[in-house]
Amino acid sequence: MLRDKIYIASDHGGYKLKNELCAYFKNNAISYEDLGAYNDKSCDYADYAHLLASKIDSNSFGILICGSGIGISIGANRHKNIRCALCNESLSAKLARKHNDANVLALGGRLLGTDLAIDIVTNFINTDFDGGRHKKRIEKIEVC
Repeated sequence: MLRDKIYIASDHGGYKLKNELCAYFKNNAISYEDLGAYNDKSCDYADYAHLLASKIDSNSFGILICGSGIGISIGANRHKNIRCALCNESLSAKLARKHNDANVLALGGRLLGTDLAIDIVTNFINTDFDGGRHKKRIEKIEVC
């Protein structure tokens, strides 16, 4: 289920992988907006997690990248209506969408190669939420 737009952001640890994913999006005519970082100088992952989370709506996905994906995913998940899943392989990305209706994907820029990251992203953005029994579970998370 490709949505209208993909927002992508990283800190310095995810800068290289972010640029590789942006090139992939551009080459495949996938609509995206790069929210930074725009160089590899040290910066704070939380700033990018908060910026991207503020942009997400029902017609968009987010992709966040820091060195490990851990810190940036924690930052994003502090926001209401954000369900950020840290995925290091494709099945988790697919299940994050099918069962958890994740709307933001976190990746570790120092842990993943470009080909694997593209496969993870492709599975994430092209998988629909199953709804049904999973919707009830998501609603229990949303009350927090």
